[in-house]
Amino acid sequence: MATQRRRNGKTNGKRAGKANPAEDEAVYQAILHALLEGKLKAGVKLAEPPLADIFGVSRERIRKVLHRLGAERRLEMIPNRGARVPRPTLDDIRSVYEAHRVLEAGVLTQLVRLVDDALIEKLTAHLTEERAAATRGDRAASVRLSGAFHVHLVEALGNAELTRFLADLLSRSSVMVSVYEPATDSICAVDEHGAIVEALRARDVARAIAVSREHFLHVESRLHLDDDPVPASEDLTDVFGAIKPKRRKR
Repeated sequence: MATQRRRNGKTNGKRAGKANPAEDEAVYQAILHALLEGKLKAGVKLAEPPLADIFGVSRERIRKVLHRLGAERRLEMIPNRGARVPRPTLDDIRSVYEAHRVLEAGVLTQLVRLVDDALIEKLTAHLTEERAAATRGDRAASVRLSGAFHVHLVEALGNAELTRFLADLLSRSSVMVSVYEPATDSICAVDEHGAIVEALRARDVARAIAVSREHFLHVESRLHLDDDPVPASEDLTDVFGAIKPKRRKR
């Protein structure tokens, strides 16, 4: 039966169709935005059938997007059970933020010798964006911009390996923040980032490292793990209710 459905080019009642990168990206961005907004609870399963119906695409397309998010470590892929929102343990969180502290200490040690007016201006402009997002209560933008601040620091060194390492850490920690940090705490991160910029402006490496360390410790301490049982399911229509399924051309 499954073979016959594949021969007919259909899955779950929808034609798989040709590759459509733009459509894949739209679905990816919608799910990522929901994650960064904290709209998806830790442990919630992201089942393919309801998502396919919500977005009006095939299950294969949903599966592709979920695996992409899994490869980025934003979702957990459970063999024979599908994708779910990560539910990290305290040890997971401690390990990730220890890695953040160690990595950034090394980055700042090298970066302080390369600081110029252009970098300070770039970081200052970024802080303005961060503060605006936090002030207007744009949770997804706040989380994204908070991570981007640290990316700017690493990218200033021009080391692709360090940038990739940081990207992996941020994929995990951004979900931790979205799920477990109260949205009202976002403005604190902006102030802490500002203190790092001021230390760099003064070429004070010891101060920059100390402020960075305290920043990551504060973020870690603001994560409030939910002790409630892992939800078996969630009405994904409520989460993605504003998204209207796309009509396929006949």
